[in-house]
Amino acid sequence: MQQVRHMFDEIDYVLEGKNAERFASLYCWSASGVKHKRANSIKAPKIYWDYTCSTVLTMEWIDGIKLTDETGLNKASLNRRELIDQGLYCSLRQMLEVGYFHADPHPGNLVARNDGSLAYFDFGMMGDIPRHYRIGLIQMIVHFVNRDSLSLANDFLSLGFIPEGVNIHSVSDALQASFADRTSESQDFQGIMNQLYDVMYEFNFSLPPDYALVIRALGSLEGTAKVLDPDFKVIESAYPFVIGRLIADPSPDMRRILRELLIRNNGSIRWNRLERLVAAISEQASEITGDPSSEKFSSVGKLFDMHAVVDSTEDLLLFILSDKGLRVRLFLLRDIVEAADVFLQDEVIDCALNENPQGQRTLLFEERAILARIGKGFEYLCGVVKLAPGEWIAMLIRMAVKPEVHKFALDIISALALHSSHKLQVASWLYLSRLLHKLTN
Repeated sequence: MQQVRHMFDEIDYVLEGKNAERFASLYCWSASGVKHKRANSIKAPKIYWDYTCSTVLTMEWIDGIKLTDETGLNKASLNRRELIDQGLYCSLRQMLEVGYFHADPHPGNLVARNDGSLAYFDFGMMGDIPRHYRIGLIQMIVHFVNRDSLSLANDFLSLGFIPEGVNIHSVSDALQASFADRTSESQDFQGIMNQLYDVMYEFNFSLPPDYALVIRALGSLEGTAKVLDPDFKVIESAYPFVIGRLIADPSPDMRRILRELLIRNNGSIRWNRLERLVAAISEQASEITGDPSSEKFSSVGKLFDMHAVVDSTEDLLLFILSDKGLRVRLFLLRDIVEAADVFLQDEVIDCALNENPQGQRTLLFEERAILARIGKGFEYLCGVVKLAPGEWIAMLIRMAVKPEVHKFALDIISALALHSSHKLQVASWLYLSRLLHKLTN
């Protein structure tokens, strides 16, 4: 019934005109006339109210190139990747940040302009989701990315997707089975939905109307982007924006979701996610300095607010040092010892015991990967610190005076000393043995 109501709403051109003006005020310019960042990349037609009524809509004429017009796009020398990023950024901001969104962004409702901007049309079908639903959507994306089927099932229950009394563990098992059926590491949105449809049907899912519109909008968005890039995947490409939202919003809910993104349920750290997060922020430094050699990630995410980055980092460190972060500290201690062990074996012991560098032990694949990731991680981290050295130093000073930091630092030193003492002792005896053997010869 709600979908039918939206269809009839589309016939009311006065409502559609108001929708267009609201869309423009949110995503093209502010009420004071000051353009938003990236506002010049999005255009909505002006409404001429003197010539508009419920059956007639009169609006500004906008010249543009259809996204399906490959010849026209090439002739105008338009960058397809930039067009996709602009449309995706605007759509994600609509659904995850503001809540008011265009529910039907198919290729017929978007055109590219000669200046590289995108123009939206047809504002008859719009959605408006409240903040708690937007947070729920972000949380579902994170749990889906983490393949956390139990948390995802609980998300569905708390948002009213499944009726009370349904066995959550049965839903979780069905979701886990659907994850296992994936044929590749990342799929497009339609593939993901095809996976979930069987689960939704089996457990009598009931989507709120505006969430149904979100699914429609994401499907239309991906279909539009695939016109420009057949390999485009909306969930994968939305990842930087989701990270940006988690970092920028200091609310307890968003901080909790950020922790869930970076820390597993058992307390171990998702190093690959943390590395990707630091790399995405570090890319901002290379863009500012114009470093062409830097590894580029998706440019969908808006520039990170470094104050928010430092603030969220401090919150995460405080959580790790708290009583609730005990398991995280234990896993972190284990990971530090393992990394130090690889470095000690390769850079200290092997170098000391082998005069000929070519005769050194060949590193195992896992060891090479660990050392490479540590080196790359420090490189990314340096790039992040360069963006706001003052704020990082101030935060580190605040952390350095905390007793919890002193205690954990002592734990790390003790663990490293205990673990490395045996290896160094054995290495020392081997070194002395070789030295005596040379002297006797």
